[in-house]
Amino acid sequence: MDIIFLGGLEIDTIIGIYDWERTIKQKIVLDIEMAFDIQKAAASDDIAYALDYKKVSDRVVDFVEHSQYFLVEKLIEEVAQLLLTEFAIPWVKIILNKKGAISRAQDVGIIIERGQKS
Repeated sequence: MDIIFLGGLEIDTIIGIYDWERTIKQKIVLDIEMAFDIQKAAASDDIAYALDYKKVSDRVVDFVEHSQYFLVEKLIEEVAQLLLTEFAIPWVKIILNKKGAISRAQDVGIIIERGQKS
């Protein structure tokens, strides 16, 4: 199986458990890997057989920008389910980075994998 990826996708959203976090937008950064067989697209040179990463990016950005979850755990799980169902991919790996969440740490976040990687 081939991997299509989006790296460093920056999105501003309301996320967090503290009162002050509910009043501002914070930046999260997503790195997304998606399993997808590119052979038909490569052979035909036709976008109809490709995973349109522009559409994937637009959908994820729209979803995250309009979300207001308390936990990054909930947000990352919902993004994974959205990708698996709406884009019919068999496997996804997502790294969610909530930069600045811990004052002494440059990065903090979660990595998940969902689905079956063939």
